[in-house]
Amino acid sequence: MGGCCGTTDEHIAQIAQLVSDAEPHTPAPQHSELWLSGLELLPLTPERGFINVGERCNVAGSRKFLRLVKEGQWSEALDIARKQVDDGALVLDINMDDALLDARSAMTHFLCLLAAEPEIARVPVMVDSSDWNVIRDALGCIQGKAIVNSISLKEGEEVFLSHARELRRMGAAVVVMAFDEEGQATTYERRIEVCSRAYRLLTEQVGMPARDIIFDPNVLTVATGMAEHDAYALDFIRATEWIRTHLPEAHVSGGVSNLSFAFRGNNYVREAMHAVFLYHARRAGMDFAILNPATRVTYADIEPSLLEAIEDVILCRRPDATERLTQMVHEMSAEAEAAASAPQADNATQPAATDAPLSREALDHRLAEALRRGTTDGLQADLMCALELYGSPVAIIEGPLMQGMNRVGQLFGEGKMFLPQVVKTARTMKSAVEMLQPYMTDNSGSDAQPSQQRPRVLLATVRGDVHDIGKNIVAVVMACNGFDVTDLGVMVSPEDIVAAARELHPQAIGLSGLITPSLAEMQTTVRMLDEAGIRVPVMIGGATTSRLHTALRIATAYSGAVLHVADASQNVPMLAPFLDPATANDATAQLHQQQDALRQLHATPDTIVSLEEARAKKPKFF
Repeated sequence: MGGCCGTTDEHIAQIAQLVSDAEPHTPAPQHSELWLSGLELLPLTPERGFINVGERCNVAGSRKFLRLVKEGQWSEALDIARKQVDDGALVLDINMDDALLDARSAMTHFLCLLAAEPEIARVPVMVDSSDWNVIRDALGCIQGKAIVNSISLKEGEEVFLSHARELRRMGAAVVVMAFDEEGQATTYERRIEVCSRAYRLLTEQVGMPARDIIFDPNVLTVATGMAEHDAYALDFIRATEWIRTHLPEAHVSGGVSNLSFAFRGNNYVREAMHAVFLYHARRAGMDFAILNPATRVTYADIEPSLLEAIEDVILCRRPDATERLTQMVHEMSAEAEAAASAPQADNATQPAATDAPLSREALDHRLAEALRRGTTDGLQADLMCALELYGSPVAIIEGPLMQGMNRVGQLFGEGKMFLPQVVKTARTMKSAVEMLQPYMTDNSGSDAQPSQQRPRVLLATVRGDVHDIGKNIVAVVMACNGFDVTDLGVMVSPEDIVAAARELHPQAIGLSGLITPSLAEMQTTVRMLDEAGIRVPVMIGGATTSRLHTALRIATAYSGAVLHVADASQNVPMLAPFLDPATANDATAQLHQQQDALRQLHATPDTIVSLEEARAKKPKFF
């Protein structure tokens, strides 16, 4: 209490006398819960228990949202955000990380538009980006208490602490990914090791309130067909329980849709897997999840036999869980093509009849079906028949077997096959090559000697990126198809990739990356390969990569062939013509022509004709 320039000493003395017995106000004790805010406060109290984060305003996860942002259809993009809030999202995840977007400009523009929509802006925002400059610009556009997704230890403690201190100064809560200098934490032990280290650094050195820390112990894809992935979901759940017990006041979040990527194309099964995972993860203490709030599949809705099969996968209860769930999904799908081919597929499992030789077309179909089904029943007998018809093991591999792999890639792209089946197919292909191997040695034909040498491929996750699950699946598929695979790991610099290429002389190189900054690293890497005189085909893969960006940014920095590969099943058939000396030049020239056409199409501005011209060109139906 006091006065101003118009009050006298006597007046102030009387005020002092009047309040001489008054007790000063004591600030209320600081709340222990995490409080977020848009236009409205959102306390994460024990009564609330769980916050679902809407995932659809993410250019990496929603093709529709990406298209609207690229086309500048901001009103329609806001409608997606509005629908998520209407569907029950308590926080909005916003991500503009795309290779062909100015992410800083798009993020700030969208956030400013969103702030003018009270029914949307009432909920807090999760700023989701792998670009630190995007995060800083975004926080300058948000009036409430936001969440930043994410920071990690992958670049070391100095960068981690610097980012954390700035986020604390700007008042944001933070998602901490379970990455460190060694890469992505995938086991229970590594998850708790990385999270406990990050917790100590944030609370002891940064002074960040523990309630503002949200750990993401990495929701990774299960049911891939690779045994080392079987415990991913269970280890996440165990790590969640450990974090909530041993790291006081910290929270746990995760991107749930990553879990079910192996069953891409079957939305019901994916949503059922998410429901089962959330049921168990929430019981363990998970209190945030990035998901589609409009999903309508709940744990209680799932048919008991399917529920049991999914829980076997999520909780890693039996070694054949993936195979059983995959079989059940196929039976549920009741697809006409699968039903029509079922009798033929059953026949394909029987050894070839010796008294009724098959035609080449029938034998090719049986071999292709064996690959599609991932079975080796009768494969040896069919391959022996094929040797009589083709006369060369190499001709069988490059003919019906490779055609079968191409068909598998096509079915996977259409969502008619799932990742565990692709891995199983690759192992069948490996078995077929092993069965043919003795005849390659004994074959006196001119193509026998080259076939004994396994083509070498070099794989690496580029610098700044620690994601390697997809790359590991590619390594398995290519190894099963006769490639000698050298995996350089994660966070690999362009200099190290060039050095390895000079030392190992691979026939192809694969570059992987999940986050947007990885794209610039890929461009730098191929430019340095080109400067070093290395011209082998380079495969580009990862969540943020695209055919258009590869043509626009990466292929232009390299004299050789740069292929964009969308999924693991496509690497082998796409690469094959570039490794065959008879077709390599034509394949490279054709690829360059296709990429030139993409660049020209992208550079061509959209033209608007006059109303009179448009009317003159209208279709005439009568």
